[in-house]
Amino acid sequence: MKVLITAGPTREAIDPVRYISNHSTGKMGIAIAEAFAAQGAQVTLVLGPTNLGSIKHGIEVVNVQTAADMYSACSALYDSCDIAVFSAAVADYTPKTVADQKVKKKEDSWNLELVKTVDIAKELGKRKTHQINVVFALETNNEEAHAIEKLRKKNADFVVLNSMQNPGAGFGFDTNKISIVDKDETITNFELKSKTAVAADIVQHALALLKH
Repeated sequence: MKVLITAGPTREAIDPVRYISNHSTGKMGIAIAEAFAAQGAQVTLVLGPTNLGSIKHGIEVVNVQTAADMYSACSALYDSCDIAVFSAAVADYTPKTVADQKVKKKEDSWNLELVKTVDIAKELGKRKTHQINVVFALETNNEEAHAIEKLRKKNADFVVLNSMQNPGAGFGFDTNKISIVDKDETITNFELKSKTAVAADIVQHALALLKH
């Protein structure tokens, strides 16, 4: 069983010293990678910049920086995988141009033109044949409606939904509180747990689908 997992943030360069990113630490994705590895899976983790320590032995780690880097790595690995878990917090936009030199502070305001990045889960969802695709949705409002929309748009088998409204969930915590939204729009709610325990729930859900 081959499993592809994305985790962590991406960094989109503005100039040689500045970038656009987010608060993702990669903890959840790494926990999922380790949970799959514990089940005997051959795991490849495509990991954005993170300050976390070493990853458990037996997991192949592909380090990337930008959304384009992550898409390129995932595109090369996707067709041969059995399960793909898109848990990374990929930047939605990237600067249209990257300055060669540090941009100096001159004007009172500065307009930075951004362009959309590739939606990795959506693009790879178009190539889906036998794979189980798992996508993540971190929402602040209308959580379930947004998760169902993402489920359809990305051709996913289920969505792992996080709400920023839940204490102890989201970026930076060692705990998480999720709901799983299936293809038939059935929603299963879980209690607040350690990210290790949450990862085990996600892995078991994916494995159950793979067996069918």
